[in-house]
Amino acid sequence: MTGATRTRGVPALTLPELLRLRAGQEPDGVAMIVEGHGTLTFAEWERRSAVLAAGLTGRGVIPGDRVALHFGSRDWIDFAVAFFGVLKAGAVAVPMSDRLAPAELRYMIEHCSATAVLLGRDLAAPAGEPWTATPAELEAGLGPDPAPEGPRVRPGDLAQILYTSGTTGRPKGVGASHANLAYGCVTQPKHRRFAHSRHLLHAFPIGTNAGQTMLVNALDARPAVLTPARFTPGRFARLIETYRPGTVFLVPSMAIELLDAGLHERHDMSSVVLLGSAAAALPPAVSERLSAAFPNATVTNYYTSTEAAPAQTIMIYDRTRPAALGRPAFGGSLRITDEEGTPLPPGETGEVWMRSPTATRSYYGDAEASARSFRDGWVRMGDVGYVDADGYLYLVDRESDVVKTGAFKVSTLQVEAALHEHPLVAEAAVFGLPHPVLGSVLGAAVVPRSPGLVASEVRSFLMDRLAWHELPERVLVVDSLPRNQSGKVIKKELPALLGDSVISTEGE
Repeated sequence: MTGATRTRGVPALTLPELLRLRAGQEPDGVAMIVEGHGTLTFAEWERRSAVLAAGLTGRGVIPGDRVALHFGSRDWIDFAVAFFGVLKAGAVAVPMSDRLAPAELRYMIEHCSATAVLLGRDLAAPAGEPWTATPAELEAGLGPDPAPEGPRVRPGDLAQILYTSGTTGRPKGVGASHANLAYGCVTQPKHRRFAHSRHLLHAFPIGTNAGQTMLVNALDARPAVLTPARFTPGRFARLIETYRPGTVFLVPSMAIELLDAGLHERHDMSSVVLLGSAAAALPPAVSERLSAAFPNATVTNYYTSTEAAPAQTIMIYDRTRPAALGRPAFGGSLRITDEEGTPLPPGETGEVWMRSPTATRSYYGDAEASARSFRDGWVRMGDVGYVDADGYLYLVDRESDVVKTGAFKVSTLQVEAALHEHPLVAEAAVFGLPHPVLGSVLGAAVVPRSPGLVASEVRSFLMDRLAWHELPERVLVVDSLPRNQSGKVIKKELPALLGDSVISTEGE
């Protein structure tokens, strides 16, 4: 057993060790299915990643080197092989989505000083960057059984750098060790997660924290992990009907698309018994609609961050607590503090902090930012919220999104939740706009569910649901909201949409 790190009294394993164990237990078991692009068994995953590790070593990659992995959703199988090949070579994997702009990709590659870039099909790294190769190119010319032992990897070694979504600024690289990524993984087949499912369906993109969680699920959970090559509501619904997964994961924007397309009325969704949402909080109105569309499913919201994982709260949708995000799970901790870091009692609003039950993460190459966000095992979430007397977490807003208008601080999440109750509003995002007297007022961008949505009617709808200072002064009807690769709305881009096309509600 490598290293001395222990988890709940059990020596921690590295991810390559966990793959080796699973491949020995279930060599022909299917780990992953990508719609239209094949399957990956545990034996194939173990063998191919070992070959790829030998190819990396042969190209000069040494332990500790950073290797960027630039892949799209149809390449999940090659990505999984490449990720574990990098780890088996003792290097650090840096997942990067194909949805990144070239400038973003270049910044990340330069920031982590990547030695090499491994590429999915038809993808290319920015010109002038480190050497590149596809998994097939690295595997070519090597025998099926390369040297069985690579560099010794310990649980405390850095395994992954994952870049934050960058909704409010430049992305930061978050480093995670093997002990962090492998926390909670089991080695005994009878204890595997999601045992109620033969298939687990998700559509999270590569390069996100949610996507990396699904990669670990493919390694550790009982069901085969199924993903579409590209998310569309119709494709996702057909996969549910065809494969009958017991577990389904998505983000709120996908859930809204699925519901608004009415596909639950035309496809059999009865197999789904766990419907999980991640990446952003589900508006209560959307949770209610999901409960009706998936009558056999437990609708569950997961709250965490790239920095805090595996710390998280889990909330099974409860009509008596529609806005709650749950309580800490799997040994993690939660607290609310004032600006000085002093814990606050239940009911008082402050900064949300979470503590990981295992080795914490940190910002790669940024000691100053790490000192601000990581303290004594606690991670600052960047959210404002409170806990009730029973320990349930409620978010007020992202710290950066709270709008101060006159003497009031307004939660954009609360206004968005009210907007989602409008029968013609499919999606909504609320943000601050400068005002010469009040400092800021609220603006709202809404995506209509069908034609005919009028901005003045939206404001009238809100008048008996919100206080006057919470009412948006400007409403803009748009075809779509700007989102990052994780599905989160990029609110800093919304004020730029307010031009000649803006619909003013002032004076109405």
